[in-house]
Amino acid sequence: MTATAAETLSVVIEREIPFPPEKIWRALTQPHLIAEWLMKTDFMPVVDHRFSFRADWGSVDCQVLTVEPDRTLAYSWGDSRLSGVVTWTLTPTGNGTSLRMEQTGFRPDQPRYYQGARSGWPTFLANLDQVLARMD
Repeated sequence: MTATAAETLSVVIEREIPFPPEKIWRALTQPHLIAEWLMKTDFMPVVDHRFSFRADWGSVDCQVLTVEPDRTLAYSWGDSRLSGVVTWTLTPTGNGTSLRMEQTGFRPDQPRYYQGARSGWPTFLANLDQVLARMD
């Protein structure tokens, strides 16, 4: 039996961040800031823009799918073996912003990718917190 879209796994992280959505948006969309907390990139917040994330282990090809400034950002994330989407959702709160990150598209026969994302994203988001704390 082959996996269907309904059988894919997702990694979801939600957290409250004590900064306004506009500040978080800058860290999610400006390449020099993205490089500080995630990976080197040629990202531009323009729908259909193709870009990559690059690290010592290799790179991942992506394409911007959704851009709603200070609210929602989504891009494809994948290679020949993994086809998923990363979606960032920012919701203003009384104390800052509720940040939700979801990466979809992990098939049950891809435990290495799924576990890598489950362990990697918390580290990336901890790095994001540090970048936000020192940004003007």
